[in-house]
Amino acid sequence: MTQVNPTSTESVAPQLIVGLGNPGAQYADTRHNCGFMVVDRLAQRWGIPLATEKRFQGIYGEGFALGGKRRLLKPETYMNRSGQSVRAVLDWYKLDPDSVLILYDDMDLPLGRLRLRGSGSAGGHNGMKSLIQHLGGESFPRLRLGVGKPKGSKDVVGHVLGGFSPQEKEVLEQVLNTAVEAVECCLREGLPIAMNRFNPMDLAVALSQAEMPLE
Repeated sequence: MTQVNPTSTESVAPQLIVGLGNPGAQYADTRHNCGFMVVDRLAQRWGIPLATEKRFQGIYGEGFALGGKRRLLKPETYMNRSGQSVRAVLDWYKLDPDSVLILYDDMDLPLGRLRLRGSGSAGGHNGMKSLIQHLGGESFPRLRLGVGKPKGSKDVVGHVLGGFSPQEKEVLEQVLNTAVEAVECCLREGLPIAMNRFNPMDLAVALSQAEMPLE
């Protein structure tokens, strides 16, 4: 008789929500810090104070929201060592990797697109490479926030560590708000439903259509 595995990444509610980014004011509004931005909004929305936690090498907070205990983390190890911080939290609270939801920027998606997945490769993202190394595999949920590829002669590092144009900031605002909704949907209704609801969205197109003058 075949048994269904009840602990797949799609059936486990996230217990730790991690936003990836780089510490320091110079990185605060850059593409690489989209994960930090979403965690800040979740903390404000849920009334969870965030503070430096040396044992986790990051900014951490916990509290109750949406009917359960929620933990929020922003690693301060810099992007390419993000896994150290996340591993420290998992070890301290004895959590499994599949109970983590990672929020991060992705150049392979255009600005305005979000993509939820239960597992996957790093896709060239240094923060995700570190996480896969420290968590021992790729089987943990993630929410990718599209930031688009560099244009013209702009290099990759300059692109992800650069800021958003005024037009891009309008789309980014919609993206961050929608990312908060996607996280809450994962917690309330599960990852598969959230994937079906949010993965098809194109917020850049929706915003441009909303701004079109009526004829």
